Amino acid sequence: MTRPGETSGSGKEDPKSPGKEALRPPLSKRFYTAAAVEARDGRYAILLDGRGVRTPAKGELLVPDEALASAIAAEWNAQGEHVDPASMPLTRLVNTAIDAVEARKGEVADDIVAFAGSDLLCYRADAPEALAERQAAAWNPILAWAARDLGCEFRLRAGLMPIDQPPETLQAVRAALVGADALSLAALHVLTTIGGSALIAIAHWHDRLSVDDAWAAVTVDETWQREHWGRDSEAEAQAAMRRAEFEAASRCLQLLRSRRSA
Repeated sequence: MTRPGETSGSGKEDPKSPGKEALRPPLSKRFYTAAAVEARDGRYAILLDGRGVRTPAKGELLVPDEALASAIAAEWNAQGEHVDPASMPLTRLVNTAIDAVEARKGEVADDIVAFAGSDLLCYRADAPEALAERQAAAWNPILAWAARDLGCEFRLRAGLMPIDQPPETLQAVRAALVGADALSLAALHVLTTIGGSALIAIAHWHDRLSVDDAWAAVTVDETWQREHWGRDSEAEAQAAMRRAEFEAASRCLQLLRSRRSA
């Protein structure tokens, strides 16, 4: 089921166009022997042969949690002959938080709220009935939690015609994001954009959904299509990459949450 504003394609590439691999920039050769973690004034840096990692905008790559820093260092240590950013979702997430989110936290929060305005959970299949029932089983408990704990009452619709959500509902979503740090907002934005649902992202952030349950909720329609129309190797490869990004953002939130509760 396509969200409002999205289009679906055949997924087939023009045979005359260059392949996706040909369009990727060449990978840099690995230029270090080992990555390690170093404590710096209450935060943690990742060192490559003793030199601190910098973000693409040349900022220091520093994180507030030692376990998160260790996980990032593990991504660097896992690289082979070349350094492939596509295999380093935590590193990319932290780079984004430092370079793009820290100075624009309000804008990022507003973008998450904008997703809530056309949230996946609000658009239901009008047929087949079995799919509509599966959507309701996965999504209605999340909507009930949002109504109870966040004060968000969302309107639902069968089909894809846009719904105008009440302003007070979106204000309540915005209030739920107040106080979130840049790294948490970056992770929530990844969960939201990959899944098409701010509500699932926020429910997971609040520990109301496990990462497996959150992923199952955002892929209800995909799972249905696969069960009834068969598997597609390219679509499954793309889904695997999306899930790796989703799980990296989840892991970041989990580590930050554990640190706050310690």
